[in-house]
Amino acid sequence: MRAYWTIFSARFRVLLQYRAAALAGFSTQLFWGFIRMMIFIAFYESSINQQPMTLQETVNYIWLTQAFLLLVPWGNDREVEQLIRTGNVAYELIRPLDLYWLWFSRSLALRIAPLVLRAFPIFIVAFLIFDLQLPPSLEAFLAFVLTTFGGMLVSSAITVLSTITLFWTISGEGFSRLFNYFSVLMSGLVIPLPLFPDWSQNVIQWLPFRCFLDIPFRLYMGHIPAQETIPLFLFQIMWVILLIIPGRLILKSGTRRIVIQGG
Repeated sequence: MRAYWTIFSARFRVLLQYRAAALAGFSTQLFWGFIRMMIFIAFYESSINQQPMTLQETVNYIWLTQAFLLLVPWGNDREVEQLIRTGNVAYELIRPLDLYWLWFSRSLALRIAPLVLRAFPIFIVAFLIFDLQLPPSLEAFLAFVLTTFGGMLVSSAITVLSTITLFWTISGEGFSRLFNYFSVLMSGLVIPLPLFPDWSQNVIQWLPFRCFLDIPFRLYMGHIPAQETIPLFLFQIMWVILLIIPGRLILKSGTRRIVIQGG
């Protein structure tokens, strides 16, 4: 466990050096957050039907998605992707570590480090300027923290699973992009999930994509009562297990078949 923590810590410190990229992402996410907020304000002002979320809850949801945007698994770990394509993954295979947990540790750092650089500044600006509200209770805040951690685990498991598919593909873009589309749409990043049609809710509620953003944010706002935190966190852990098991099996099969050429 200490070795994986060291890998996570080292990768985390490296990613913290990308401050210029974080600043660019910060300004971009503020811009898109403002655009999305105006779109939903127009939607609520023109709608005559009662919506499952109030306008204030939707504004909160929008700014939380902008602050925690990088919880969504956008793609593979680019460094591991390059190692597989060049054959240098051989160096990974000879390490006295479990390869899956090695990559999982890297992926977890990839989720957390950019959040440290971007989330807090966006959160502060949204709170001071765009009327982002604080959680209604301490219980809601603690529920948000716990399920955000659960969302990081699910996102990391998906990233590792997507990266592992590179053992069987040339570019790896197909599987990665497929997961991107589903992650962006079904996590609530584009449209808050409660605003989806009623007929789709039974499907959406059981998909892993709501674990990244929707569950933590609705607990944060009190839209989901804090009493439901433990069942929802267990739901996230269930998906972590369901993603890790096939990931490990596929990785084991891939490392048995891999052929590395070169000197």
